[in-house]
Amino acid sequence: MTHTNTAQVKVWDVPVRLFHWLSVAGFVLAYISAETHKMALHMWVGYALLALLLFRVVWGFVGSRYARFGSFVFPPQQTLAYVRSLRSGHATHYYGHNPAGALMVFALLGVLAAIFVSGLVTLAVIDYEGPLLFLANAVSDDTAYFFRHAHDVFVNVALLLIPLHLLGVAAGSIQHGENLARAMVTGMKREVPAEN
Repeated sequence: MTHTNTAQVKVWDVPVRLFHWLSVAGFVLAYISAETHKMALHMWVGYALLALLLFRVVWGFVGSRYARFGSFVFPPQQTLAYVRSLRSGHATHYYGHNPAGALMVFALLGVLAAIFVSGLVTLAVIDYEGPLLFLANAVSDDTAYFFRHAHDVFVNVALLLIPLHLLGVAAGSIQHGENLARAMVTGMKREVPAEN
């Protein structure tokens, strides 16, 4: 559904949009570089993604209205009510993240953090490189390989969450008659009469 003559609301600022799309590109490049055994590239892409994540955490506290984490932390009752309203076909519209989308954002950020921590530990205790090198002789071989395995597991969790995220974007776009992917490019959403 297109809305050519409706008012627009600025929702996603440039830093949020850059974080989103650079994270997408970086994750793809990190995955491909690992699968093709280009480990130097994998390591440097990982550092860049970690810097992006750290920036996003800071921006989550000091950024614009809809970038701030406080704008999309919802109590469990509100989240459950939102999920129920999705099934009824009358979900409440949110300019920023809706409660289900907020859960996905925090899940993805958490999984990315786990990927980076496990990757940095693996780099230190197996490859003897990186900023956590001081851990190299502090852990057993079993612990070192646990972190290496955990790194792969967390990547697989991300690979499960990403299609769910895309499904949620598609469902939200259909439910509210707006293109959420385009909004993450332009930063704009159409204005609606009322918002909770």
